[in-house]
Amino acid sequence: MSLFDKTTDALATSLQMRQIRHNVTSANIANAETPHYHAKKVDFENALASALETEGIAGDHLGGQHVKNVKADVYENPDVAVNNDGNTVDLEKEMSALSENSILYKSALQLINKKMAALKYALGER
Repeated sequence: MSLFDKTTDALATSLQMRQIRHNVTSANIANAETPHYHAKKVDFENALASALETEGIAGDHLGGQHVKNVKADVYENPDVAVNNDGNTVDLEKEMSALSENSILYKSALQLINKKMAALKYALGER
């Protein structure tokens, strides 16, 4: 049994996955001029959405995947062009992805903080 609800668990998992995406995207940017470096990509949104859906339908007691068990899928990005030196990093796209991920990370963090403030208020700790 968890002290927190499904939404809080999903937000916490999202934060962990976004941290992984930040690290992978930062590594791509750092290696933008490294010959033969292949840019990596991180996917987790579909797995998280699926876990939320199955958990809502089946619940933990029926074997539904818990949102805390969602893993990030890190792989070489197949949707990029290869430069003359064999590098596949598109610096502009990576910078954009880093900014988007940062905004979404901060949003999830703000939502968790609001939920914690509401819990604290409900417990009478002002």
